[in-house]
Amino acid sequence: MEEYAREPCPWRIVDDCGGAFTMGTIGGGIFQAIKGFRNSPVGVNHRLRGSLTAIKTRAPQLGGSFAVWGGLFSMIDCSMVQVRGKEDPWNSITSGALTGAILAARNGPVAMVGSAAVGGVLLALIEGAGILLTRFASAQFPNDEVLCLQASSPDGPEQTVFGTSLCSCADARHAGYSGWYMQVLNKNASYNGMSKLKPFSHYGQALCLRFSQPCAAGECLQVRITYRVGEGPGVCWLAPEQTAGRKKPFVYTQGQAVLNRAFFPCFDTPAVKCRYSALLEVPDGFTAVMSADAWEERGPNKFFFRMSQPIPSYLIALAIGDLVSAEVGPRSRVWAEPCLINAAKEEYDGVIEEFLATGEKLFGPYVWGRYDVLFMPPSFPFGGMENPCLTFVTPCLLAGDRSLADVIIHEIAHSWFGNLVTNANWGEFWLNEGFTMYAQRRISSVLFGPAYTCLEAATGRALLRQHMDVTGEDHPLNKLRVRIEPGVDPDDTYNETPYEKGFCFVSYLAHLVGDQGQFDDFLKAYVDEFKFQSILADDFLDFFLDSFPELKKQRVDSIPAGLEFDRWLDTPGWPPYLPDLSPGDSLMRPAEELAQLWAAEELDPRAINAMPTSAWKTYQLVYFLDKILQKSPLPPGNVKKLGETYPKISNAQNAELRLRWGQIVLKNDHQEDFWKVKEFLHSQGKQKYTLPLYHAMMAGSKAAQTLAKETFAATAPQLHSNVAHYVQQIVEPLGRMCDPRDTEDPEDPCAPISVQVLSLGSVLTPELCGP
Repeated sequence: MEEYAREPCPWRIVDDCGGAFTMGTIGGGIFQAIKGFRNSPVGVNHRLRGSLTAIKTRAPQLGGSFAVWGGLFSMIDCSMVQVRGKEDPWNSITSGALTGAILAARNGPVAMVGSAAVGGVLLALIEGAGILLTRFASAQFPNDEVLCLQASSPDGPEQTVFGTSLCSCADARHAGYSGWYMQVLNKNASYNGMSKLKPFSHYGQALCLRFSQPCAAGECLQVRITYRVGEGPGVCWLAPEQTAGRKKPFVYTQGQAVLNRAFFPCFDTPAVKCRYSALLEVPDGFTAVMSADAWEERGPNKFFFRMSQPIPSYLIALAIGDLVSAEVGPRSRVWAEPCLINAAKEEYDGVIEEFLATGEKLFGPYVWGRYDVLFMPPSFPFGGMENPCLTFVTPCLLAGDRSLADVIIHEIAHSWFGNLVTNANWGEFWLNEGFTMYAQRRISSVLFGPAYTCLEAATGRALLRQHMDVTGEDHPLNKLRVRIEPGVDPDDTYNETPYEKGFCFVSYLAHLVGDQGQFDDFLKAYVDEFKFQSILADDFLDFFLDSFPELKKQRVDSIPAGLEFDRWLDTPGWPPYLPDLSPGDSLMRPAEELAQLWAAEELDPRAINAMPTSAWKTYQLVYFLDKILQKSPLPPGNVKKLGETYPKISNAQNAELRLRWGQIVLKNDHQEDFWKVKEFLHSQGKQKYTLPLYHAMMAGSKAAQTLAKETFAATAPQLHSNVAHYVQQIVEPLGRMCDPRDTEDPEDPCAPISVQVLSLGSVLTPELCGP
């Protein structure tokens, strides 16, 4: 695993040469300064001049000598890697000996032997120290991955990422495993002797390498894989017209839940965490960013990234485009296309740090270093994706009045719940999202007060109600612990249940504890106990009961009347406990009363005008529209009058308001505003906004269904593959549409290239990486 600190060949030659020159110049300069100072005549001025003269005379020479040694050593080392087909300490030791011998060649064979011995012994000592440090470091975090990527021009004839992945795997707990498996979506793969397992459904194929003998506990293996990525669900290639600026193309990855196996070979499960580093080369005029805590530019069009904390594969993210940045806090910046950067800075300047600091007070240290935000092209399918150090967000959050700035709190809360403590499988997604919803609302309550937070929670409860009304409460996905059957894409199980029912369960546990401060302290302890781990619900619940022995003694996990823990997890249906949202009544009651007025057969203009909405915040308007939607269809003419009365709603640029207004328009068949639904769907591709509108269109009139089909036909190419897949399931297909996840026929023109494995390198000897 020591190789993870070094760049792959041939880049390491330049790296080692430069490092050796720097070391020789600085170290030699210090030595020569001391020597010149001591050998100069008496007097401070004389001695200082002597030091400077010695540095000027000898330091560059020593730096050059070290650079020659380092460059020659690195060239031999890379040659050894090529010849032997693997990287291990013997390469370095042999290279050190050969380097010493070559540099002493002018002095004869005896000198060559002595110099070779010195070089070999020196490198053996260095490698030995490296192995000891590696064993110490890898005991806690044994898995790593190194990526070297080269992206073709996003607007070129062939959109491809070429890459080399060096994967390391160690198990410090169990001995006797005799196989190595990795998930990868592939086509026409050459495994170089590896056994090929039969693919199943959308999960791709497993690369399987069988060992000649079982491994001992703590042994570490490394495998080098060369591959290329073309079309497929893992990498999204956008044409210029699909971006905000419409000038340059854009490419990004979206790994959650199981799409990163179509970006690079990886252990694509949330149960496995690893650190990674990546060296990326991009075309002229483009900037690359990744979810990493360290990055730097290494020459023209080359970017180096390193994530020093272990994360699951789905959180490794990449974006390449016409990107610029602006600082918005002491540890935060916003990234966006040039046309959006000013709006992004104005919207988030100063607010992110306040959210982060509040989260740290509640849940413990923020361990990821920076918290940057990348505003994605409009087709990005999510409101936000919590990639550590670099959250991807939809440009829909740029409302212009900071009314949606607090939405970023949800992604910040993932820094503790999801990124730091992770669900071990996608069937227990609520461990990520239920806790995050709870944490989001705790931060919001501290910053904005309980009334506003309860109002926002009420809108979330309304979304859960809408979902269960569509699916039926007894749908198997309406429970917290979902069994994902073989052949089912975890993304197809996505719904509001793990978010809002999960929030209700965490709130119920807080209710059992009875003291908010005590439960906050428990969550902080929970994060500290399981940080950098992937867990199951049973792990969490055992820790909860152990933390509150009085509750364990009362057997609160088996309370009857539907509140048993197992019932929460394994029984579908409406949450058996709902947290008290009465602190929000002062904001919710006026919205409910106004909605009731608008649902009347005969409108009362005087009563309506007596309830002005000009001072209402966004979520109060959202709650009002949710109530209107629940009461729809309204009496004839009421929706038209509603839109005329509140143009800040019917003509809003705020995406949350546009969604609700579109749903109201469709449910009431208000065809005058159908164009607003179409315009909204053309302007963005967020899944949370797109799917409900298509559901509403297909459940509406023939005109609404026609609108759905026409809009989907026009916007499908700009949608993320998952969103297009889901919309296609809602809308009657217009001819054959390629779903990049549903075909394995190599002759099928719709078959994706995805990850094509070009070669697998040798497995390194186990003793190289200690426990």
